[in-house]
Amino acid sequence: MLRKLRSGFIDSVSKEVVLQLLDNLLDKEVLNLEELETINIKITTANKARDLIDTVMSKGDEASNILILHLQKREPGLYEHLCQTCGSAAKPGEPVNLPIYPVTSNSIKNRVALLITNITFADEKNNRRGAEKDEENMKELLSTLGYEVVKHTNLTAKKMEDALVEFSKHPKLKETDSVFVVIMSHGKLGAVHGVNYEPNEPDELRVDKIYDKLNAENCPALVNKPKIIIIQACRGKERGSVCMSDIVKADAVHCGVTKEDVSRFTHKEMDFISLLSSTPHTVSYRNKSQGSYLIQFTVDVFKTNVLEDHIEDLFRKVMKKFKEEKELPDHLRQMPTKDRCTLTQHFFLFPGDLKQ
Repeated sequence: MLRKLRSGFIDSVSKEVVLQLLDNLLDKEVLNLEELETINIKITTANKARDLIDTVMSKGDEASNILILHLQKREPGLYEHLCQTCGSAAKPGEPVNLPIYPVTSNSIKNRVALLITNITFADEKNNRRGAEKDEENMKELLSTLGYEVVKHTNLTAKKMEDALVEFSKHPKLKETDSVFVVIMSHGKLGAVHGVNYEPNEPDELRVDKIYDKLNAENCPALVNKPKIIIIQACRGKERGSVCMSDIVKADAVHCGVTKEDVSRFTHKEMDFISLLSSTPHTVSYRNKSQGSYLIQFTVDVFKTNVLEDHIEDLFRKVMKKFKEEKELPDHLRQMPTKDRCTLTQHFFLFPGDLKQ
């Protein structure tokens, strides 16, 4: 693919884009500093472009794909033009088969997200202190990313399901490029707890219901659009850390839910990706004043990296932050899990210069 784009790339790419691509490829360790400097000393833009594309092609398909990805992100119009002129375009009248999900200025204006936070429970001992901070931080992050936030607080399982159904009919879904669904509550493997939960009378929303309400069969407006699900909750009662302390700090408490889903992915469930707050059967943690660690780390990672990374890399960096965070005590360790990912392309929330 990259070889087919070579001539058009050398003739058409601007110096600014070449320099941006060099920085991207250095960050991704496709190029080293010596290679970057060798390319940079070329006088003309065409020579810089020629050395860049030839160096990357010599490194194989993976390196070539990374360059293609960043070219499309930086200059989607140029990328589409190169595909059309080199014969890699789709048939006349059909969209070009791009490796990233399409995002436009108009689609950003129509973004919408569902945020459900359960804080106060019928049984007071289950109240989730600190979850107010999670709700505040997630609403702010989603709004910053351009999403109109449909917010619900303290719902039963039935009302959570009703909120999903209502959200699946939201008029903006026809024009949006993606949706976020964020649910924060107690729970267990495979289910989110409603506020009336009791051990003998479960008030539970099965995680499968989330996918079911937003899949191609029940929500055709979201076909071919990323559906990003974040669930902050325990997935069991076991500790996630190998070396455990007998004493857990007073300001860290359990929350609860979700599930390692075992149902098969089908065409009905394309374009989903989920981030669950812990591995199966283990707890996740929440600070009573600062909120859950998952939401804190997610907000930090997105604010720092959202202009450069696609959603899977953002989630991966959240996971890496849990692994490397020195301020998180060893006995409070948890590991978020990417789950049920059926994305077929990369999804950048802000892919380069957007055009209507």
